[in-house]
Amino acid sequence: MLVLSEDLHSSLYFVNASLQEVVFASTTGTLVPCPAAAVPPATLRWYLATGEESYNVPGIRHVHLNGTLQIFHFPPSSFSKVIHDNTYYCTAENPSGKIRSQDVHIKAILREPYTVRVADQTAMRGSVAVFKCIIPSSVENYITVVSWERDTSSVNDK
Repeated sequence: MLVLSEDLHSSLYFVNASLQEVVFASTTGTLVPCPAAAVPPATLRWYLATGEESYNVPGIRHVHLNGTLQIFHFPPSSFSKVIHDNTYYCTAENPSGKIRSQDVHIKAILREPYTVRVADQTAMRGSVAVFKCIIPSSVENYITVVSWERDTSSVNDK
C-alpha cells in the first residue's frame, strides 16, 4: 500500500509486507522489524491482533524507536502465550496518513530436552507389525523421521 499526500515530498509505504510468521528459539529471542518506510519519518507502533498496543515489558518484550519489536530469550518456565505465541501487527503514521501491516504470527519454540520413542506394539511371529514414532507435540512440526534403526543397523537395509 502506498499513500501519497498532495505534497510530493511526503510518503508512507511498506517495503516488505510479505513477512507472515516468525518462529524463534526460546534460547535466542528475536527481532522483528516493522517494514515501513516514510518521508518524513513515521511513528512506528506494534499491536497484538486484538488491537491492544504492544507495551514494553522489561527483559521480556521491547519496541525500539526504529520500530523493531524485540522479544528476549527466556527459560521455558517463563513462556507466555500472549507474548511468545501470538499475532502482532505494526502501524506507521506520519503527515501522509497511517498504514497497518499484515498480521505477523510470532511463535517461540521452547528449547528443552525431549525424547522421541517408539510406541509399544505386540505382534505374532510372522505377521506384520506397524510401529509408530512418538514425537512430543511441542516439537513435532520441526522434526522429520528420516530412518528407522534397530541397535545401530538401519531397518531399511533388509
